[in-house]
Amino acid sequence: MAAYYNEIDPYAAQWLRNLIAAGHIAPGDVDERSIEDVHPDGLKPYTQCHFFAGVGVWSYALRRAGWPDDRPVWTGSCPCQPFSAAGAGAGFDDKRHLWPHFHWLIRECQPAIVFGEQVASKDAEPWLDLVQADVEAMAYAFGAVAFPSAGVGAPHIRDRTYWVAQSKHRRRQAGESKRSWPGAALSSGSFGRMAEPNGLRFEQKAVAGLHDAEYHTESCGGAERLGHTDSKSAGRHSRAAHATEDRDGPQYCDCDGSWDAGGPLAAARPAGPVNGLWADADWIFCRDGKWRPVEPGTFPLAHGATSRVGRLRAYGNAINAEAAAHFIAAYLETL
Repeated sequence: MAAYYNEIDPYAAQWLRNLIAAGHIAPGDVDERSIEDVHPDGLKPYTQCHFFAGVGVWSYALRRAGWPDDRPVWTGSCPCQPFSAAGAGAGFDDKRHLWPHFHWLIRECQPAIVFGEQVASKDAEPWLDLVQADVEAMAYAFGAVAFPSAGVGAPHIRDRTYWVAQSKHRRRQAGESKRSWPGAALSSGSFGRMAEPNGLRFEQKAVAGLHDAEYHTESCGGAERLGHTDSKSAGRHSRAAHATEDRDGPQYCDCDGSWDAGGPLAAARPAGPVNGLWADADWIFCRDGKWRPVEPGTFPLAHGATSRVGRLRAYGNAINAEAAAHFIAAYLETL
């Protein structure tokens, strides 16, 4: 049973095909049409459907969380530009507001489980309210939680809201037990309030502790408070620091996930839980006088990377795989 991937960007679509061929994501077909042109009948042969597929991170995250390729599921990260603080602020009037089309396909096909993601901001809250109202009107339970990438080990915030809709009538197609509805298992843990339609949506404050426990592990200038220096990372850091030898070493500032070059330490960075999976991050000195981390092996980012424009666009539209995998795993624990 094949997976269906819907992605209009030709570069990302070819990337999907390459990932499928390499076995990194569920095998399936890539459709480059707009979601506006997709008809429900065309989706019947597929076990999994991934809309706004990007570079297939939802499929990858499902596998990471232990969700098999032959278990039915839909995913979709609707475009965030209409509701992002960095966008034009057109909101529901933006032509990229494509939830109505995704909603129509969900209503017509009634998938058992739908996972989604959206930017976490006050501008996006009306969008999330609409999604909740629409899916609950179709007898889906709905749950959503916002948390930062720092909560899963990345050295930056990037708040995103992850949501899940579970069909009451077709839960068995997702391999779930009867107790998954209306909420014996869902009554505990972070998913407790999604047990019934019209239940309260999780608010961002429900996971505010993630910000404190993972990202804000030390105050500004906290590197020296850790009492140690990672000599391995210092070499990478100093590679970018040669142009500022007259400055003191970088000082970590938890206000925006960057390093302030005016700090008292030379060639040091925190190596605690704030970095997690990115403990070996490369640090780049930016024009605003701050140090920022990039994924190991991608330095330098602007020069020397082939097809960098397409790659950066694809990366920018992708979800955080680790965050999505944690969210899916948390959902699976409630079943």
